[in-house]
Amino acid sequence: MNMVASFVTHRALDGGTYRLEGDLDLRAPCTSAAEVVAGGRLVEFTAGPAALGDDVAASLGIGAPDSELTFQKGTLRVHRSIEREARSGLVERPSLVVWRGERHALVTRLYGLDLAEVLGLLRSVRMSESEYGLALDPDPSAGSAFARPATVVKEIPGLGLLELSRRTKEHTAQLPPWKGVAVASGELFRDTLSDGSPFFVLSSTEIWATLVPLASTSVARVPELVGRLALRRTG
Repeated sequence: MNMVASFVTHRALDGGTYRLEGDLDLRAPCTSAAEVVAGGRLVEFTAGPAALGDDVAASLGIGAPDSELTFQKGTLRVHRSIEREARSGLVERPSLVVWRGERHALVTRLYGLDLAEVLGLLRSVRMSESEYGLALDPDPSAGSAFARPATVVKEIPGLGLLELSRRTKEHTAQLPPWKGVAVASGELFRDTLSDGSPFFVLSSTEIWATLVPLASTSVARVPELVGRLALRRTG
């Protein structure tokens, strides 16, 4: 039995919003990732639900934060840790940096920065929160800029893991040489990963999407299921 048609809107870290509509199960939350050049270094940020920072800290075995302060209308927590490379004995002291707002959180890991430097870096990528997600606004005068379009990653039960981003010329150059299947949101191509597993690419004038089917997904049904999903990007 099909679900009643529904829609959700998710905001990527570069400010673009993605509206997904169809009779699939769209209730799962999403994450957004972006690479930003800030302070002369390449930094990867991940945004997601408010509990994201706690989940990441728990997965790394990191306890209470060493610093906690109010920052850009949210709470900023910095967790210090020590990592030792078994072979070389090299010791690293990364910081897990977590900003938590009303509904969403932003997470990154930084190396070799003290608290003042962490704050300086974050000030160069101002954050804003809406009901749909977080967005970053890199400050060009501080030398900050997106390295590439941000992505939105969402699991859709019965279908797979969907990753969305703004389509670029580089994406166009990666399109397979064969013709895809026309679906509601563009053209769908099937390909294989290095391990032989199937994956799909959905390309439209505005959106580049990759889809990795779940283990329980009938690969033969993917074109039909994707055809029941309408995608639109704004911003």
